[in-house]
Amino acid sequence: MMKNVDKFNITMKNKGKNRLKQTVCVIGMGYVGLPLAVQSALSGFRVFGLENDRKKIKKINSGKSPIKEDFLENNLPKVNPNTNPKTGSEKNNNRKTKSSISSTNISSKDSAKIGVGVKIEATADAKVIKKSDIVLVCVPTPVDEKYYPDLSPVKKAVTSIVKNFKKGQLVVIESTVNPGVCEEVVEPIFAKAGYKVGKDYYLAHCPERINPGDANWNVVNIPRVVGAFSKKGLSLAVKFYKKILDAEIYPMKSIREAEAVKIVENSFRDVNIAFVNELAKSFDRMNIDIDDVIRGASTKPFAFMPHFPGCGVGGHCIPVDPYYLIERAKASGFDHEFLKIARKINNSMPEYTVNILQHSLNSIKMPMKGTPIGILGISYKANVADLRESPVFKILEHLQKHDADVIMFDPHVPHMSDVKNIEELLRKSKAVILVTDHDEFKKLDPSIFKKYSIKAIVDGKNCLDKDAIQKYGIIYRGIGR
Repeated sequence: MMKNVDKFNITMKNKGKNRLKQTVCVIGMGYVGLPLAVQSALSGFRVFGLENDRKKIKKINSGKSPIKEDFLENNLPKVNPNTNPKTGSEKNNNRKTKSSISSTNISSKDSAKIGVGVKIEATADAKVIKKSDIVLVCVPTPVDEKYYPDLSPVKKAVTSIVKNFKKGQLVVIESTVNPGVCEEVVEPIFAKAGYKVGKDYYLAHCPERINPGDANWNVVNIPRVVGAFSKKGLSLAVKFYKKILDAEIYPMKSIREAEAVKIVENSFRDVNIAFVNELAKSFDRMNIDIDDVIRGASTKPFAFMPHFPGCGVGGHCIPVDPYYLIERAKASGFDHEFLKIARKINNSMPEYTVNILQHSLNSIKMPMKGTPIGILGISYKANVADLRESPVFKILEHLQKHDADVIMFDPHVPHMSDVKNIEELLRKSKAVILVTDHDEFKKLDPSIFKKYSIKAIVDGKNCLDKDAIQKYGIIYRGIGR
């Protein structure tokens, strides 16, 4: 059991040499967990990455990021040198390196062999939890088809911790959860096994704030909030995050308030996006360019925060988190009408986008049925390969209702693309819906649409040159412009 906070010193002297003292286990090596694992390793911690995906395990152990992200692609090779697991020699380099984690630690058949010098040991073997001082839970928290929160991944992760319990562990839930989950769901799983929070282990919540594809803000410099069950648990968690991050760590008064922070952050964004999406629908009828209006309003130096409309809200956070607050408040006897309206508006945007295309084609007497429609962008966000809650899937559903022929292309999601490049997509299409504002699409010369005889374009991100496209006699419609 931890006797004092000083145990969180990363290194200690041992016969004149520094050795790793603290071990971190990250459960879930996705967009949240893998950056944390890498940063923990860079900060000197010994790291286990618990993951079920065999291909992902193999890549991580060989120093290759399974996620296309600059931070990961630049830093994972530093902590996991690409070595030959049989000889320990670096690829194209015969020099030997010292190993901080023995490859014999991986016992699961699902785990790939790892080489010398590896500091993050990815594995499917939950027994590594028992070897860890700090456990970070970074699993998804989705909603089901009826938009009801699904906490089963969190419950499964916590159950694994209990089955491989190590006394004195600091357990941190990074997964986004609704207020009360740590107290009403997580802690009871430990209690049922006879483990007392604040005595046998320490429980904290530090809601993740990863922003995929953001070159300026990453796991290292984004400020964090931390809440815990006890003062000591809070102190341990704050001290850990201060060790690995170069950012403000704000201690919350309670673990429940820490849980509420992330839900409020994303509900705030969802509500504001819904507001401009509704304005877009209104301004479409008034012939007002909402993009110009928002940029004009943004010149006010205070009290206005610009948000922009689009063909749908995607990602694992914004379209999901409000439902967690809605359901939790409902259980407490309160009805979040405002949040429900915002969700309804934002969920309507894919259908609205397809309706815009239908009206555009009707104006030139071109039926939707059988018309080849090119989709530019599959991922939910610019310059990433993340498909979670991407609006493209709802857009496809509505296009299929009209029996349209759909062709998709996304340079970041080649395995789902129907063609190899933009030119091939345009050559096979008569109309286009831009779903994702990738840099490759924003840089397109408008003349390319004329070259391939595109009749209509629906710009779902309002990122193309409206005036230039219209000069070529092509129908251009944005969302609210």
